[in-house]
Amino acid sequence: MRRITLWIVSTVAALVLLFSYRTSTTGVSAATSAATGDNRPGIVSSPPSAGPPATGSGDPGGAATAAPGASAAPQQGSGSLVVNGTVIRTRYGPMQVQVRISNGKITDVVPLQLTSGDSRDEEINSFAVPRLHEEALAAQSANIDVVSGATYTSEGYRQSLQAALDAAHSR
Repeated sequence: MRRITLWIVSTVAALVLLFSYRTSTTGVSAATSAATGDNRPGIVSSPPSAGPPATGSGDPGGAATAAPGASAAPQQGSGSLVVNGTVIRTRYGPMQVQVRISNGKITDVVPLQLTSGDSRDEEINSFAVPRLHEEALAAQSANIDVVSGATYTSEGYRQSLQAALDAAHSR
């Protein structure tokens, strides 16, 4: 009888410990959902589509100069555009980038969320993200090479960058 009682108590204790154990992805998803509200995917800011109506309506010359800019595609016309990519869930945490486009060219790619969890992730990000940034600016697209040793980070970066560029071109 003693052994059965000890066995039942041990089993219940083991199950309680097992179900209360929090993995690293559990903490990341809670942080990601809070951060995603601030960094929603899609266009963050863009130039006015046809210029301010108050100044252009009284001046025919001003309206004439605003019309060619308005007829051009916004992502390739003059002005700047800031677009957040989608949050890509990798094996080591979320990845999200923000793309700044000026006059149809990618001028900057800023990481909003990086895989994290331990010092090894931070070490990988410290050498991979600058290389990915340089490649994205050089390629002017999401067609960039994977950084050796940072496959998941590279893929998440590339996919988020592609989602941001798709959002920019779809507007």
